[in-house]
Amino acid sequence: MQAEINKVELRNLQIEDYKQLKTSMLHAYDEFDEPYWEEKEIEKLLSLFPEGQLVILVDDKVVGSALSILVNYKKASSNHTYQKITGNFSFSTHDPDGEVLYGIDVFIDPAYRGLRLGRRLYDARKELCETLNLKSIIFAGRIPKYSQYSEEMSPKEYIDKVRMSELYDPVLSFQLSNDFHVLKIMKNYLEGDISSQEYAVLLEWNNIYYEKSPKLINVKKSVIRLGLVQWQMRPLANLEALFEQSEFFIDVVSGYSSDFVLFPELFIAPLMADFNHLSEADAIREISHFCEPIRKKFQEFAISYNINIITGSMPYIEDGNLYNVGFLCKRDGTSEMYTKIHITPNEVQYWGMKGGSEIRTFDTDCGKIGIMICYDVEFPELSRLMADEGMEILFVPFLTDTQNAYTRVKFCAQARAIENECYVAIAGCVGNLPKVNNMDIQYAQAAVFTPSDFAFPSNGIKAEATPNTEMTLIADVDLDLLKKLHEQGSVRILKDRRDDLYKIKKLK
Repeated sequence: MQAEINKVELRNLQIEDYKQLKTSMLHAYDEFDEPYWEEKEIEKLLSLFPEGQLVILVDDKVVGSALSILVNYKKASSNHTYQKITGNFSFSTHDPDGEVLYGIDVFIDPAYRGLRLGRRLYDARKELCETLNLKSIIFAGRIPKYSQYSEEMSPKEYIDKVRMSELYDPVLSFQLSNDFHVLKIMKNYLEGDISSQEYAVLLEWNNIYYEKSPKLINVKKSVIRLGLVQWQMRPLANLEALFEQSEFFIDVVSGYSSDFVLFPELFIAPLMADFNHLSEADAIREISHFCEPIRKKFQEFAISYNINIITGSMPYIEDGNLYNVGFLCKRDGTSEMYTKIHITPNEVQYWGMKGGSEIRTFDTDCGKIGIMICYDVEFPELSRLMADEGMEILFVPFLTDTQNAYTRVKFCAQARAIENECYVAIAGCVGNLPKVNNMDIQYAQAAVFTPSDFAFPSNGIKAEATPNTEMTLIADVDLDLLKKLHEQGSVRILKDRRDDLYKIKKLK
């Protein structure tokens, strides 16, 4: 390696680079009889796919390169030889509509190894794969140390030992550390590759941002804006007064181009004041009659303000049973109901409430979401089932009377964000309702929680409202960060679960 390096540059290959490219290849592949591409072959590559040909320069000298073509997935992932995949080195196999970036060569001049230049080339390939919306990168990697162990173990055993870091292979170990995974082992891949015994390992890196049919309109967004309502409990004369106050908040958060607005659990409780002369159980059943008018009105709001509304929750009667439900009112004009699964002892004792039986996620124009009402967030099984269905954002409308009750909701919500690698948004009610039995005091602090890794806040809190003060909280969450976390996080909780030892499943 040079004693001093002044400049390192990564760019697309140009035909003027050919002489230096050939020299670097001769140094890198000295064990092969004809270890370089001819100039006419490089010219052909550049004419077919110029953006796929990369070089690394050190002080304006070509010291490494990565060459690629595009092929369809079936051809790339099936058994083949190097000669076949390159069209007998003519690159006739290059398909401009192919969904796979196939790596036909990558090398670094031995004099410049140890500078992680190969990693730069691989990172550039990954960036190109994402930019071109390709499904994956696939190539056949040599296993040059295998010849030393071929008499004592099969290629599969050798690969397993390299994967477990019991053996080191200069090519395969590098690929595995760059997030490539093994698809299969292929025999007779590269004629003359004695050190690999002519075996090759077909490897793949998946583009987590790939979309099979990219849209030009109605494209699913990466950054989603959440609007949380920290609702002040106050006397309300009638249902119209509730709508007026609700519309104020919807107008505010939609004015900031929010994609969702979240209301708290049982924020309609002030309507119980007219029935305070009744028992708690009878009073809450009276306001269940408002459930359908509220759903219809909030659906109108969702359309007119172009926002997805999560209506907190409200009492609902079905077949004589009292449930705690809410509605996801989408801006496309549809609505879906969700139900509280776990009922607190207080809700059973004073209201005779029952728990629902459907655990589900919801598809929206901003990704897949889950909704759990208050106490449900304290049961980790529910959100794990939702995470298994692809949930990216979990919304938790809650109602807590004391600070210690809020603490349970807050820290359980944070735990759900970490263990399910998702965002969790919570919103509750504040203030007092002296004229409503069993609903007299409230404590809340709306917040948005994140997983805990380098791409997120170090304390796992994206945003928090001022405690016990009526306000809105607006926060952006980036779904692409979750995709990267799932595959490349410091820990990968969802992927590293021991499904061979334990599973969680729905019974209904």
